[in-house]
Amino acid sequence: MSAFELSREHEEFRRSVRDFAEAEIAPHVAQWDREHHFPVDVVHRMGKLGLFGLTAPEEYGGAGLGAEDGPFTSLCLAIEEIGRVDQSLGVTLEAGVGLGINPILTFGTEEQKQQWLPDLLAGERLAGFGLTEPGAGSDAGATRTKAVLDAGEWVIDGAKQFITNSGSDITSLVTVTARTGTRTSASGEEKPEISAIIVPSGTPGFTVEPSYDKLGWHISDTHPLSFEDCRVPEANLLGDRGRGYAQFLSILDDGRVAIAALAVGLIQACVEQCAAYAAERQTMGGPIGRKQGVAFQVADLETMLHSSRLLTYRAAAMKDAMGQPGGPSTAEFKHAAAIAKLHASESAVTATRIATQVFGGYGFMEEYPVARFYRDAKILEIGEGTSEVQRMLIARGLGLPVE
Repeated sequence: MSAFELSREHEEFRRSVRDFAEAEIAPHVAQWDREHHFPVDVVHRMGKLGLFGLTAPEEYGGAGLGAEDGPFTSLCLAIEEIGRVDQSLGVTLEAGVGLGINPILTFGTEEQKQQWLPDLLAGERLAGFGLTEPGAGSDAGATRTKAVLDAGEWVIDGAKQFITNSGSDITSLVTVTARTGTRTSASGEEKPEISAIIVPSGTPGFTVEPSYDKLGWHISDTHPLSFEDCRVPEANLLGDRGRGYAQFLSILDDGRVAIAALAVGLIQACVEQCAAYAAERQTMGGPIGRKQGVAFQVADLETMLHSSRLLTYRAAAMKDAMGQPGGPSTAEFKHAAAIAKLHASESAVTATRIATQVFGGYGFMEEYPVARFYRDAKILEIGEGTSEVQRMLIARGLGLPVE
């Protein structure tokens, strides 16, 4: 897995998604961003293009791609191309698949899959992933939300925050982690038993709080959630009882690569905007791009783009090859995912800073897209595992006993 190459089919797919993004999203994104408008109709059109079903089997309405077709690589390409035009809709797709669909597809019962997946894979509905809490971010093991069995129902009490796709008009469910008891470890230590439970939208006691006033990702649907005596059937347990934390951590490995792809799309946009502006903007008798102080910065953007893209799609190819003869181990993939996410997300933040500087005073004006890029970038270093968490995982992969 030291090298990879995108297939002709992948490149054709990239072009089709780019054409869609340029035609359906680009003309409207500035207005949507100003108005904090979540365009449900565009999500539906993304669904009709098949973007939400790329990694799922045909029996539930997915694309049914085999490992040799690189389904996860296709998803990353779609996220990159949507993210090149708008990061908010890019993360809507990323979270819709990685955090909404994947937990059910990976750990759900056949009944749960039949009930929820068809609409999610079609892009008719969205699902959220309720892990983060007011007092439990990177330390997800500190979950305080509780669920108690009572007369065949889970009774859930607690709160979640920063949950994407959780309160839109088309959200059908949120999967949440909750303490369902305690377990004694081999050393005799009492540890919380954390399980995952599906909570349908509209369930009494499940409240979607008003959306956040965010620095960036203005188009994305993001809410805090609260649960008070919220009752769902016992059959809504997702996966094995007590395995919710481990299940969600495994889901996050895929999500890190997908976030890296989102970052690659943003860097690509910065390169394109800066190269065009540096060639056109005239000052002191010629274009600013003739000056090394500007040209070298754009060259640095191009270098960050290529390194981030290579790391991202190497990790995506590893994901597609897992379980195949000669494929990577889970540990190897986790290591590659952390490296890709760390490098691409931090490069994206740097790229937007450079882009704003290249544009000068205009870069500070909302009429130019680099201002939006600058606002949208920072969360890439935080969501689905902070840069510090990625460094910790990478160091542990090298055998270091880092805490």
